[in-house]
Amino acid sequence: MCSLTPVLAVVLGAALCPALRGMPLPEFSGDQDFQLFLRKSLEFTRKIKGDVAALQRAVCDTFQLCKEEELLLVRQHLGIAQSPLEQCHSRSFQAEACFSRLCQELQSYHSSLASVRELLPAHADLVEQLQLDAANLSSNIQQQMEDLGLTTVTYPAESRGALPVFSSLFHHQVGSFFILADFQRFLETAYRALRHLARH
Repeated sequence: MCSLTPVLAVVLGAALCPALRGMPLPEFSGDQDFQLFLRKSLEFTRKIKGDVAALQRAVCDTFQLCKEEELLLVRQHLGIAQSPLEQCHSRSFQAEACFSRLCQELQSYHSSLASVRELLPAHADLVEQLQLDAANLSSNIQQQMEDLGLTTVTYPAESRGALPVFSSLFHHQVGSFFILADFQRFLETAYRALRHLARH
């Protein structure tokens, strides 16, 4: 059974579910800690997005891999699946499911970024900082879930697909390109949700 209070259920649902975005959000009373969490998370997510963009530029400049549409067939061959975030968008939105998925995906990207670090040794420090930031953001969301009384939903470890073993340098380059592109899209989804909540 969902342990989320009715007020927070409406607020989180309206932020992340398109079907609820037109619903007026209730006023909070005494939820300064929640709003502080949102503001800090927005700032943190912006920083991570900027670091991912810097690594995307490095991949583009170093390997001339810049446009996704030119690499889709290679992506299909590598079997790299995009992060499943339907829990945050579908009509059957549940706060526990969405926030649990965000935490799990951040942890997954933390692992996947090891391939990027190996490919871009000159940017190893930035990748390592990005891994640390992803782990910290996941921890912050998990702590906020506990503070709100949300129950963590566990998903199968293979839900996003294991990181493929690259058979060539080119495949390694393309794989890292899509890891960063997918991470950027994931962060944009999280950022939009947090920003919507912080406006109310």
